[in-house]
Amino acid sequence: MNIETFIKDWIAVGNTYDTEKYLEFYHEKAVLDDPSVGRKFIGHSGIKDYFVSYFIGYQTQTELRKLDIKENSAYLEVEFTGDFPEGRIGGSFDFIFKNDKIEFVKADLI
Repeated sequence: MNIETFIKDWIAVGNTYDTEKYLEFYHEKAVLDDPSVGRKFIGHSGIKDYFVSYFIGYQTQTELRKLDIKENSAYLEVEFTGDFPEGRIGGSFDFIFKNDKIEFVKADLI
């Protein structure tokens, strides 16, 4: 698995708001922990709720700023723009991968 390509594809798909394709990047029982919204989103149904609410709902676009890759994990810094009060804000993601999919990710605002 080429993690850099995977992350760039994940961002690109997210920016098109293709929910089904976005969920293909995650294990069915993946966990997305986002302290900035105070919740953990579990499995495809939970992650779909997160994506629809915070990305599609706010027309959020994500741009890669920094990517540090390790063997089965990655740290990503991004810039979000969208229809939310700040209009532009930084964010980060800490990924753990298993079998070429996201098993766990911690998302937060910077």
